[in-house]
Amino acid sequence: MTRKIARAALDGHDGAGLNHNAILRQSSETASGGHDGAGSLPVRTAVIIPNYNGLRFLPDCMKALEGQEAPEGLDGWGFYIVVVDNASEDGSLAWLRQWRAGDPGRRVVLRNRKNLGFSEAVNRGIHWAMEKGLRYALLLNNDTRAHGGFVRALEEAMERDEKGRVFAASSRMVSMRDPSRMDDAGDQFTIMGWQFQRGQGEPASEWDRPGRVFSACAGAAIYRLSALSVTGLFDVRHFAYLEDVDISFRANLYGYHILYVPGAVCEHAGSGTTGSKYNRFKVRLSARNSVYLLYKNMPLPLLLLNFPSLLSGFLVKAAFFVWKGYGADYLLGLLMGLFHVDTLKKADFARVPPARLALIELRLMMATWEYLVRQAKKFFSPVRQEC
Repeated sequence: MTRKIARAALDGHDGAGLNHNAILRQSSETASGGHDGAGSLPVRTAVIIPNYNGLRFLPDCMKALEGQEAPEGLDGWGFYIVVVDNASEDGSLAWLRQWRAGDPGRRVVLRNRKNLGFSEAVNRGIHWAMEKGLRYALLLNNDTRAHGGFVRALEEAMERDEKGRVFAASSRMVSMRDPSRMDDAGDQFTIMGWQFQRGQGEPASEWDRPGRVFSACAGAAIYRLSALSVTGLFDVRHFAYLEDVDISFRANLYGYHILYVPGAVCEHAGSGTTGSKYNRFKVRLSARNSVYLLYKNMPLPLLLLNFPSLLSGFLVKAAFFVWKGYGADYLLGLLMGLFHVDTLKKADFARVPPARLALIELRLMMATWEYLVRQAKKFFSPVRQEC
């Protein structure tokens, strides 16, 4: 399975045959209104779930969504559920056909002819939402179980932003194995070139305060469609991993904000598609995409300013993956990134004022300090005894 995913990841093609630019132009005109012709209080959100051989997760994921109450002001079910299947071979499509037949007006299944990766799968769902004239796309991994009020909390957080400057809102993701422990409370990015998940492994009760984060975790986050028409969609060259930090970095450059909404809770199994925390495929793509992310989103002054810390970050990670047995894969991923940066489209730095760049640099420095403090606390904290 992993070899098939890897081959598709290296292709980097948009196999859906979609006119991206035309749909993005259309969304900038319609998404802010959120009307789909259904009446004065239309559906505003599409929950978009990418799926690749995730049959074992789908029943629980869908059951949790079916139990959601409608967002405020809407009667009935209140949102669409769009599953984008990446050519699954485990019986997912047969199950999805039967599932869709139960409510064809609300449930949508889009099928890709081959595994196009996370980025292109969710992009196809986003295109569908844009064509429908919706306001929001709520991206959700298939290995999740949404708690009650999940969709409503995220949508209401976006609706409170009357100026439309909130790009995305990230949920409180807790461990499916132990829901009392956090999985993700929004993501941060450091001057060492590392992304990290806030709160991972910490008590979920300690992460009940909303706030601003650098990046939403696309495993369970809502995005404003009109803002996506400005930033562009998820970069299909990433295929999977760090694509959410990449698009969030761009949103920060363009003056948008990203929120953490603790009232939206979902359980997350983690590594539902690749099957493990570390493997050759994940290490290689993550390394490659870390190069892509920096090249596309850091202007030259910031790259030069942060070069010593970035270099140290890459060296530390290289040593870590050598220790884990993936040193060659990490190095190969970095080389793949360096050799292909000339094919990437950079952010439009001309539209980013110097004051905003300085603020972003300050946030990266603060995130680095946050990461180091949290790692120190974990290292020096007493080992918890298991009962």
